[in-house]
Amino acid sequence: MLRDLAVEARPWQYTKNFILFAGLVFAHHLLEPAYLVRSLVAFASFCLLSSFIYVLNDLVDLERDRRHPRKKNRPLASGRLSVGVGVAWCAVLLAGGVALAAWLGRSFVPVATVFLLLNVLYSFVLKEMVILDVMAIALSFEVRAIAGVEALKTLDPGIAISPWLLVCTLFLALFLGFGKRRHELNLLAADAGDHRPTLADYSEKFLDTLISIVTAGAMLAYAIYTVSPETVAKFGTTNLVYSIPFVVYGIFRYLYLIYEKKSGGSPSEILLKDIPLALTLFGWVASVFWVIYRGAPVPA
Repeated sequence: MLRDLAVEARPWQYTKNFILFAGLVFAHHLLEPAYLVRSLVAFASFCLLSSFIYVLNDLVDLERDRRHPRKKNRPLASGRLSVGVGVAWCAVLLAGGVALAAWLGRSFVPVATVFLLLNVLYSFVLKEMVILDVMAIALSFEVRAIAGVEALKTLDPGIAISPWLLVCTLFLALFLGFGKRRHELNLLAADAGDHRPTLADYSEKFLDTLISIVTAGAMLAYAIYTVSPETVAKFGTTNLVYSIPFVVYGIFRYLYLIYEKKSGGSPSEILLKDIPLALTLFGWVASVFWVIYRGAPVPA
């Protein structure tokens, strides 16, 4: 049962919450233990809240998941876990996530609440609405980025996230979301609408158009962010521009996986399994770290 509970919590999806560390990194606080601890607690809180949402989704989509070629093997859909156990597991995950959010203070709690409400609204309403289903997922990433900053405001009230970084997050999340819808459309074919009603309103041509738009938006927004006067003044260098090739290749690689390898169903799984994409992410992180922390003093 413990293994099935872990599978329902979907810990491999926690990579989505790494964006909470953006505020820590870009505000030059990564090397300071007090800030790092608060970011780690914020990450843990959102991981538990995310798991709560995943289990809640599986409870809501129980019958649909049983008609899905992959999701039918999940513990709840397959019957290995009962609905009662699923509800209890939901309560435990929610309580843990809320407790950690409360520890972080009043500036963090409202953002965590918005994250919960947005995802619950997605589970019951927004996932049935074409375009808004993916928009809701993208906004969840925005909330994660904001939460990472709010977790640090007790120690640094002046900390703020760049609007350009929020724009980049939005476009990148839309890119991943529409890519996932395209994968589902191909995987489920004629049965797509039975599993997810909004898939009946999408077509490959329409999704390809949306993917093209958000792909261009993501790359352009990040490029502008690296050379904007605000960014150059903050980091004292224009060298962040050298991280652009990692972003461009990473997006192109993901497009290759979507169109040529018919992947894209789970961005988190792709990141863990596709070595070139994982190395690209590592290269981007290393280049950003080098630009921001090169020569920075290590706190005693």
